[in-house]
Amino acid sequence: MIGAGPAGLAASRELGRRRIEHVVLERGDAAGHTWANLYDSLTLHTGKHMSGLPGMSLPRSAPLFVPRDRFVRYLQDYAARFALPVRTGWDVRSVERLTNESARWRVCASTPDGDAEVLADDLIVATGIITNPRVPAIAGREEFERAGGRVLHSVGYRRPSADLIGKRILVVGAGNSGGEIASELARAANEDGRVTHVTIAVRSGANVVPREILGIPVQYLARYIRKLPRRAREAVVRAVGRIVEKRRGPPVLPRPAHGPLDAIPLIGFHLVDAIRDGSIDVRGAIERLTPTGARFADGKSPAEVPFDVVILATGFAPALSALGQLIRVDEKGFAIRADRVTSADHDGLYFVGHNYDATGGLFNIGRDAVLVAKQIAARE
Repeated sequence: MIGAGPAGLAASRELGRRRIEHVVLERGDAAGHTWANLYDSLTLHTGKHMSGLPGMSLPRSAPLFVPRDRFVRYLQDYAARFALPVRTGWDVRSVERLTNESARWRVCASTPDGDAEVLADDLIVATGIITNPRVPAIAGREEFERAGGRVLHSVGYRRPSADLIGKRILVVGAGNSGGEIASELARAANEDGRVTHVTIAVRSGANVVPREILGIPVQYLARYIRKLPRRAREAVVRAVGRIVEKRRGPPVLPRPAHGPLDAIPLIGFHLVDAIRDGSIDVRGAIERLTPTGARFADGKSPAEVPFDVVILATGFAPALSALGQLIRVDEKGFAIRADRVTSADHDGLYFVGHNYDATGGLFNIGRDAVLVAKQIAARE
């Protein structure tokens, strides 16, 4: 198995329950390495009751929405509790399909002791998306950076550090990471009182939903309404939208062409509140970066605005580079599967952590870990 994040750990525990011999290859120095290196203020959008992995709930003492550092400790405790066979420092470089009878897969990795390989009959890919950030090509980027501007992806952001506080910052993208980072930076000021000026570029709009309704995480409600017919679900979403608009006023972000049932929405009102109070400016699509900032194609004045830093909160794609041309992928970059977890291209190849919907990625990981272990056990 490749990856010792939530997906790999959950699948490992389920394989172990069925006494299936396996090993988990992790590029970092500990289980949950990728999560440990995300931004400090990250908090799960999903409630803790639907965010735990199979066999071990998040602790009762944890808050309803678990902060990143607490979740990382949970992942490491999970690996220790079930004595999961995680090999750290194994950075998988390539995967090869074999035709001999002794094994079907060769997994090649660089390790602290040099290059190494593992042979396996079945291969589970649990590499997630965070290690494969989407970095769009933006005209004028080199020009902006040569003039002293800084461009980074949101995966490289940690906190409102000294090199960001007091700067003019453009956040590109209004997804959940972009919204949280922009609002956090907008609240930051350095010791002499200079406020960080933040603008968010929103090309196609954003659907905003409350994180909770009457104290109940919206994810819990989504789990039950997903069983309703599409038309009924749309009616529920419209009703929630009307309630939110009545209480909080009209939307401050443009509405996208798709609805909140069709893509993960912006969860919570941190960004909306910062826009309403004037802490964050909203602009449309970027035409290009310039030596001093960015020029926008939204028809607003001024067309060109000065910036010191550009943060690309432009999302992620599945981290499948090790598989090369072995598999086909869909329009979002996910492996094409015969069911929730099984490759449509090769026997003995599975994916955990590739299903996302309103019930949350972690909840889906729990379902898929059980499913893949059952399938592999049936082949033994």
